[in-house]
Amino acid sequence: MSELLKIDKDYAKWIEEISHNFKQFQIKASASVNVEMLKFYWIVGKGIQELSQKNNYGSKLIDNISNDLKQILPNVKSFSPRNLRYMSSFYKFLSEFEILPQLGAKSQKTTKLPQVGAELDNMSNLPQHGVKPRDLLAFMIPWGHMKVILDKYKNDKEKALFYIKETIENNWSRAVLLNFIGTDLYERKGKATNNFDKSLPDVNSDLAKEMTRDPYCFDFISIREKYDEKELKDALMDNIQKFLLELGSGFSFVGREYRLQVGETEQFLDLLFYNIKLKCYVVVEVKVRDFKPEDMGQISTYVSCVNHILKNDSDNQTIGILICKNKDNVLAKYAVETQNEPVAISEYELSKLFPKDFKSSMPTIEEIERELK
Repeated sequence: MSELLKIDKDYAKWIEEISHNFKQFQIKASASVNVEMLKFYWIVGKGIQELSQKNNYGSKLIDNISNDLKQILPNVKSFSPRNLRYMSSFYKFLSEFEILPQLGAKSQKTTKLPQVGAELDNMSNLPQHGVKPRDLLAFMIPWGHMKVILDKYKNDKEKALFYIKETIENNWSRAVLLNFIGTDLYERKGKATNNFDKSLPDVNSDLAKEMTRDPYCFDFISIREKYDEKELKDALMDNIQKFLLELGSGFSFVGREYRLQVGETEQFLDLLFYNIKLKCYVVVEVKVRDFKPEDMGQISTYVSCVNHILKNDSDNQTIGILICKNKDNVLAKYAVETQNEPVAISEYELSKLFPKDFKSSMPTIEEIERELK
């Protein structure tokens, strides 16, 4: 550290601004490179499709293109037959649904891309036939992510766009994307039984619904058969990062068995979170049995307690989520309708169960010591 940085506040501030701006420009440059690359792949894919349709080149067309481009550009690895087929699929994915010819012109700005931190401001150098404005999001995720989505959903555009948007909004890595595709987040997101329409302002109701899942997928934990609530919550806490990922974006962990002094009593909340996007506390109660109507009274009481004790003027209304092993959907619907506090009911799924009397194949420390003696 230089002496100037120690003694000159203006100089130190300028250095800090330069370092911050450098990082921002790095992110924007990365975004620009990614967008330009996918625009190029789109153009290549369009050319492949047009050559295939207009000429009788047969099944060897892509192999010929690959060989010819490798001859001209021997050090470029992008033109393998497999990657060229992805480019062709990428073009078809975006072009065969409601093409807008006027999109040869500059598109409107789209939402910011947390993955690369920039806006897709200009698609003006795309060929004459473009894509719908919402589909421009496909140019804003890394090519590796796009290939994963094409592998799974090239014929199901709604699901594909769902995972594209989720990748952008949540800054998913490819591994996380694969995980949520594997657990079918599209079918689970926003599906918990809830009363948010009547208990929350319209501006927060839809966001709160989207925050929920039904069922929650706890496949990231391993647990014995006939486990109890403590064992399940222990396993969730041992995998807190994966648990937060499953809960959704914006969640931060506040505490387990969170103590509240309520009048002359102590109340302990199973799990307490704060959601940054909704700007509210979220009480999560976990039950390793079927849902019972009386559970609603418990979680609604906890929500009310948090509103009175923890919630500040800048916080929105607290939300409660009850996660049960199973629920009767009709009973759950009737139960949430009786509550004034915003609450939701969901189930959870587990797949990694091992027998109660399971014994590890690894020897214990005591067994090792006995053998040594």
